[in-house]
Amino acid sequence: MPNNTSHNKTYSIVPGPKMGMVTPDFLEAIARVARRHNVPLLKFTEAQRLAFIGQTPEETELIWQELGHSTGPKKPVGIHYIKACPGKTWCKYGVQDSLSLGAKIEGALLNLALPAKTKVGISGCSMNCCEGFIRDIGIFGRKNGWTLVFGGNGAGRPRFGDIISEDLTDEQLLIVMEKALKYYSAHARKRERTARFMDRTPLSALQNALAAS
Repeated sequence: MPNNTSHNKTYSIVPGPKMGMVTPDFLEAIARVARRHNVPLLKFTEAQRLAFIGQTPEETELIWQELGHSTGPKKPVGIHYIKACPGKTWCKYGVQDSLSLGAKIEGALLNLALPAKTKVGISGCSMNCCEGFIRDIGIFGRKNGWTLVFGGNGAGRPRFGDIISEDLTDEQLLIVMEKALKYYSAHARKRERTARFMDRTPLSALQNALAAS
């Protein structure tokens, strides 16, 4: 993405990692490429990704190639990122496997075209470390399964999302989440985030659509 500086126009690229998970090999590759191209700044983003900041357009293509991509990723507007906590595998408070669910969502829904960017937060317990109530799609675990939240936003016009389903297995959650996103896609305005869509959409209309489909 373009990034205006005091001297010229530079670009930022975000090669990963997914859900904040890194390996020593990944970190070594990042450091090697950053040194080679004199990258002025590396930043961990709010989405648990690592951004290279301050490149020319020509350098961005070289960096992508050296990280194993022919070019930067191209996908339709849709799920902007999936943020997940360590879940029950790595956290003593976790009751559900958030990292595994995040991978399933990525595989099933990452390329679904939507009216605007859509942020997903997955927490393995009800302490909600990934702030599900202020994400477009919020998910948190309880002993009986997942709770699904829709229509949250934490930016300039905050909105708490609405709980639309509870006690879901991984497979059930994928089905309900896809139905909710398709209803949003069919009825939202262009570039309208889920929070603004729900501001003008009765929750009962979304629930009826989920029940009928």
